Amino acid sequence: MVIESKINDEISKIVLKNNKVSVEILNLGAIVEKINVEDRYGNKENIVLAYKDEESYIENPSSLGAIVGRVAGRIGKGSFKLNNKIYELDKNNNGNCLHGGYEGFSKKIWDYSYSEDEEKSTATFTSFSKDGEGGFPGNLKVQVTYSLEGDKLSIEYRASSDKDTVVNLTNHSYFNLSGNNKRNVLEQKLYIDSDKICELDKNLIPTGEFLSVEKTPFDFRESKKIGEDINKNHLQLEIGSGYDHPWVLNKKGDFDAILVDEESGRIMKVKTDQKAVVCYSMNFPDELPLENGKVAKKHDGICFETQNLPVGYDDCFLDGIILKKDEEYYQKTTFEFEYM
Repeated sequence: MVIESKINDEISKIVLKNNKVSVEILNLGAIVEKINVEDRYGNKENIVLAYKDEESYIENPSSLGAIVGRVAGRIGKGSFKLNNKIYELDKNNNGNCLHGGYEGFSKKIWDYSYSEDEEKSTATFTSFSKDGEGGFPGNLKVQVTYSLEGDKLSIEYRASSDKDTVVNLTNHSYFNLSGNNKRNVLEQKLYIDSDKICELDKNLIPTGEFLSVEKTPFDFRESKKIGEDINKNHLQLEIGSGYDHPWVLNKKGDFDAILVDEESGRIMKVKTDQKAVVCYSMNFPDELPLENGKVAKKHDGICFETQNLPVGYDDCFLDGIILKKDEEYYQKTTFEFEYM
């Protein structure tokens, strides 16, 4: 089932719904506002952080639920070199370019369409970034498709440009399987199929080096509570005030990451075709009220930002996000919901 409603003259909401899951999406930023999933007792509750009112998403300082880009994450010093030309970008984060700059996709009103059949309901959002916007080259067309089939929510991303450019899109939902943000995520258990992370400098920019997770707080190869090691004495944790790092995925198992809330019984399994996932443990919450009327607190949610490796200093990992003229960028990530 697909339900469309108007919030105001510009903002619309599309709801994808079946008897297991409902997903509420705004055409502002192609934002996932809510994902309602049952717990072991049959209580259906929202498992992503949501603002109290839709107007808060216009500002959305934490990028709640949004599609971010052109390039997710930080580009060091707000510049990169492509085809022997240096591009100077918006510097919207301590001298760096974050999530595409001031006019990233999270701020745009997207066009949309939707469809449904007996098995699946789908909403497709399209947007455009003109050549030079935020400093990036190329007229970039972007399409994001959300598909709900049974207990699986898939997000497919497509993009094309009339010039060589860089693209690294992701969704910035903050998950909390307790339901309606009843508890923070520190007691929820996390598994990540990864042997190494990207080392970050003090500005959270990749250095180009990798760090083994072996015998560190970043080792989630065996499921453990998010809060088990988050306050351990480790330079990388001090830099981010928690987890905010790209895990390089092994691609060995059926799923790349799994989140479990034992109290509610909810389980979320993540599968992606991307090389990395940035898990961000909401270390710096904003002060806008959430749907429960309370202001978010540190570690109230965790993001699974599936993407290619983020660009670091001296353009390290840049090759992985180059989109050639007239070629198609594509990625797919699926979230599967269960309960114990």
